Amino acid sequence: MSSVPQPAELTLRGIALGGAITLIFTAANVYLGLKVGLTFATSIPAAVISMAILRRLPGATVLENNIVQTVASAAGTLSAIIFVLPGLVMIGWWQGFPWLTTAGITATGGILGVMFSVLLRRALVVEADLPFPEGRAAAEVLAVGSGSRAGEADSARGLRLLAWNGLVSAAFAALAQTRLVLDSAGTWFRVGAGATGIAGNLSFALIGVGHLVGPSVGAAMALGLAIAWGGLIPLLTAAQPMPGAGLEAWVGAVFRQDVRFFGAGVMGVAAVWTLVRIAAPVLGGIRSALAAGRARAAGAALAVAERDLPVAAVVLVSLALLAPIGWLLWTVLAGTPLEGEALPLIAGALLFILVIGLCVAAVTGYMAGLIGASNSPLSGVGILAVLASAALLLGLFGRGTDPEGTRALVAYALAVTGIVFGVATIANDNLQDLKTGQLVGATPWKQQVALVIGVAFGSVIIPPVLNLLGTSFGFAGAPGAGPNALAAPQAGLISALARGVLTGDANWRMLAWGAVAGLGLVGLDAALGRLNVLRLPPLAVALGIYLPMKLVLPLVAGAAIGTFYDRWARGRPDPELALRMGTLTATGSIVGESLWGVAFALIVYLSGSDAPLALPGSEAQGPALLAGLALFAGATAALYRTARRSA
Repeated sequence: MSSVPQPAELTLRGIALGGAITLIFTAANVYLGLKVGLTFATSIPAAVISMAILRRLPGATVLENNIVQTVASAAGTLSAIIFVLPGLVMIGWWQGFPWLTTAGITATGGILGVMFSVLLRRALVVEADLPFPEGRAAAEVLAVGSGSRAGEADSARGLRLLAWNGLVSAAFAALAQTRLVLDSAGTWFRVGAGATGIAGNLSFALIGVGHLVGPSVGAAMALGLAIAWGGLIPLLTAAQPMPGAGLEAWVGAVFRQDVRFFGAGVMGVAAVWTLVRIAAPVLGGIRSALAAGRARAAGAALAVAERDLPVAAVVLVSLALLAPIGWLLWTVLAGTPLEGEALPLIAGALLFILVIGLCVAAVTGYMAGLIGASNSPLSGVGILAVLASAALLLGLFGRGTDPEGTRALVAYALAVTGIVFGVATIANDNLQDLKTGQLVGATPWKQQVALVIGVAFGSVIIPPVLNLLGTSFGFAGAPGAGPNALAAPQAGLISALARGVLTGDANWRMLAWGAVAGLGLVGLDAALGRLNVLRLPPLAVALGIYLPMKLVLPLVAGAAIGTFYDRWARGRPDPELALRMGTLTATGSIVGESLWGVAFALIVYLSGSDAPLALPGSEAQGPALLAGLALFAGATAALYRTARRSA
């Protein structure tokens, strides 16, 4: 019996194209993240660029396109390691970024993240009912662009809708950079003796993500907003007056110094609860993968969607990575006051990385499933990881060490956190990519190989880019930093937290209160489940507390818009088509702003300016804000009206 030939998928040209896109995306993400503390999601821009190039080549398939975006997105997402490693320069431990050590920390953490995501795929991607908004959006881009969605007529209509929405989204984001219109609005006001505010970004991408995550996640994040901005901030500002400071500065300081730590405490408890809830499905997924592997070894023909990397290979690779990780940690300890304690320190760190890494991979994968990889608060995960690693060192050594010993402990905590953070950022992206692959019919093991290749590309590129930027600009707070030093805000915060734990200055009070609130939210969600009403996932509530309001509010608005649209669509004669047009509207909104993010990062890098497109005479904030609000509201209404007509 002849076998049916499989369409091209894991090809050399696809890997090469993914590597070429990686060069651009990774460098742009590293620079933008260090300069303004933000990175952009790379999956969807990579899918669009791949689709545009491969469709002109013979024999290209949607599966090959998927491999290209998988390689590029894994490498681009790995650039989030900049939220940790520059801290080693800021504390004066490193003078630059040694290539082998930097690439080693990045690669070992990233490959561990891929291995853990293999174990989690069945539980979180196949069996869990998670929206994976950006994974779905990337799948729509690939499917519509390849003409494989519901026939040629529908595919052409969907592609036009996707392109139109993407153009509008990108055009508004570009116009906002000229300052002729403002894309961020906020007002601050007193509440009794305290103060609070309302703020939001005018972002089509966030509206699109909100549409795709649905009402449950949107409602949970709205509850988080209410807790943070309706309760905590008025109370805490009243208790911490700041004479002479403006309302915005007062509220912002309280949010950064107290409310975010409260949110991190909620996130910690919610993460543990999430792990408890998904433990059984994860174990079931691993048993299923083992059974599939045995069946495959016995000669059984498995469906393409069942073919993961073998669990035995995943375990062997994960254990084999412990040797290079141990060597990397030794390079941090060698020649320091901690060298004599190297054996227990390295052994404890390896156990910590395996256990906490797997837990972090599950939580970040779950968060990507809830709200998308680009909106997951990886800095919050970094905070929890560095607190845990520093607390472990504190338990071993106490606070009685000399200043040089304390500095070595801080550096060691950052190195361990860097590896765990590599696991977190890759699992956050990989499970989203695997969802895209599931939706377009990809072979899981081929995509998992592509993810490892993407990690390798990113690990090679990140160290020289960091060295170039460190030499050219320096980092704020680092020895010898100049006036144009890059802010690297997350790295500064995480290194300060490691020092705070080891010297006793961490904000444990707000973390503890957040943990107590997290227990209450877990109970609330369980009660709602028993009543069979709208669930409020505790982790989504934690994100609503932890993330800035300007990001959460448009996402909540998008969830409301999407809920109303979907309710309308289900009453149409062809509800499937109507729902798909809504999904494409949301997808186009994400695509356009994401592509503009890539272009803008390159413009910022080439110009060396935070606002390279700002026009002279565009300082009139009031008119620009009104113009932005009117244009954004009108364009949003027009886009959804177009979607309804298309349906």
